Amino acid sequence: MESKSLGNTNVQIPEIGLGTSRYHGGVEPLRRGVALGAFIDTAEMYRTEGIVGEALEAVRDRVFIASKVLHDNLRYADLMQAAERSLNLLRTDCMDLYQLHYPNSRIPIEETMGAMEELVDRGRVGYIGVSNFSVGDLEGPLAVMRKYPIVSNQVRYSLTHRNIERDLLPFCQAHQITVIAHTPLDQGGLASQPRLRCREATSVLSEIAADQGKTLAQVALNWCLSRPNVVAIPKSSRVEGVIEDCEASGWSLEPEQVAALDQAFS
Repeated sequence: MESKSLGNTNVQIPEIGLGTSRYHGGVEPLRRGVALGAFIDTAEMYRTEGIVGEALEAVRDRVFIASKVLHDNLRYADLMQAAERSLNLLRTDCMDLYQLHYPNSRIPIEETMGAMEELVDRGRVGYIGVSNFSVGDLEGPLAVMRKYPIVSNQVRYSLTHRNIERDLLPFCQAHQITVIAHTPLDQGGLASQPRLRCREATSVLSEIAADQGKTLAQVALNWCLSRPNVVAIPKSSRVEGVIEDCEASGWSLEPEQVAALDQAFS
């Protein structure tokens, strides 16, 4: 498994993580993913922190764990309590990455980020990230952080959802904020049975997969990874799917193949 820098830190994280929204695969797929080098992303909202904790307790020292706090729990006291609940469910003393799941304009960002920085000071959180934040949403946290950087922004990004390329992706790259691409396979639409409107795009994806000896999903994921500062978190509840996703790392599309996909999915 290849790795990339986490934000502007010296920490390297795997370029493939496993998402756990609507996950129902038990412990084995998660353990296989960790064995293959993946990190694990969960969230208070997903209600999968418990199964993640069960799966990873014995290998905690070998896996990077990220979780997220609900947007309704961003006041100081609520956030502190939410973090402790997540830590208990994850069976760990420290979450490697703790993310605000969504922005919440009703709560002062100074209060929220102050609580996040205190969690780092207490050793309960390693690094601070956000999720589903636009450029405008990011400006508030970046302005009020006093001790620690925002290292990541988890947003939807795939061959078929490229809106962030207009402004958010360049902004994150300029500020050394890692983009964690969720839904990178478009909910299966870029996997083994692509549901694409454009026949040309389907043909280009299939031809490149055949040339590389990879699956359609692996090519779609590797395309995400071709972007600087971007890692991806596909999800699968099957061991076979986890293996396929993890094997999207460790090789690279040719520049002309990346360009062909860019054009076909423009």
